[in-house]
Amino acid sequence: MFTGIVEEKGQLETIKQVGQGLRLKIKASIVTQDVSTGDSISVNGVCLTVTEFTEQSFSVDVIPETFRGSALSTLQSQSYLNLERAMAANGRFGGHFVSGHVDAVGKIASTWTEDNALYVEIAVPKENMQYLTMKGSISVDGTSLTVFNVKEESFVISLIPETRKATILGEKKKGDVVNIEYDMLAKYMERLLDVKGQQTNTGITKQKLTDYGF
Repeated sequence: MFTGIVEEKGQLETIKQVGQGLRLKIKASIVTQDVSTGDSISVNGVCLTVTEFTEQSFSVDVIPETFRGSALSTLQSQSYLNLERAMAANGRFGGHFVSGHVDAVGKIASTWTEDNALYVEIAVPKENMQYLTMKGSISVDGTSLTVFNVKEESFVISLIPETRKATILGEKKKGDVVNIEYDMLAKYMERLLDVKGQQTNTGITKQKLTDYGF
């Protein structure tokens, strides 16, 4: 489990294709401070397992399903990556619940600036739009962000200067792809409504939940 608060920008040192999967070696200095083999690290929002490590790097394997279902397939050597260690039970919870399981690959449709804010519009599959709501939470390349606008097949986020500096999102351009994970609570609530709706009428509707900020 992660929070979506990126700890550092790592750099992809080597990338090796293994069948339909990948083996990545990533330069890092913060997330390797207390790492162990088998630990989970979020790499651009994808939960991956550490297979080897040193004080300056760690290695992970990307299985074919993750390769096909995420934007990791577009990585190139020397690419920068958002990194976050799994959430510690005694730490502050600064973002939102992020599982590291990518729901969709989004594409940046446009960017623009207003004063100190960078706005980014991201196109996503239309069938997933029910998970998005104004001022709701979204994970983009593993970064916990707030949705500022929801359109028919896209949504808009705003990046403050600190987020642009601390993550790779400030360097993204129109046409770039990003990993999207929708709010876990929204997905559980949808599943609950589907199950309950088949059993009895609870009076809870998707519109009512949206009205109350879910």
